[in-house]
Amino acid sequence: MGLIQRVVERAGIATIGITIVRDYTEKVQPPRSVFLRWPFGHPLGEPFNRIQQRTVIQDCFEQLYAIQTPGTIVDLPYIWRRHDFSDKPLNNIKD
Repeated sequence: MGLIQRVVERAGIATIGITIVRDYTEKVQPPRSVFLRWPFGHPLGEPFNRIQQRTVIQDCFEQLYAIQTPGTIVDLPYIWRRHDFSDKPLNNIKD
């Protein structure tokens, strides 16, 4: 994914990747990434946990603007199935 990010960035479109394998991301050095220590297949979070998934997406958008140095990987602080997301607003998410 990091290689595709570079091509898209050259076209003038900012990108951010979500990684769960930090070693590979460090080697590929995409323009910017966030890292989560979560299981394969769940880069946005647990199935049907909309608050958790929305939080990860919001963090990605924040880091899209915050990361200034190419190749930066930001570690997100969430712990798989242990972090409480109940304090996060759902805003426009409907059942």
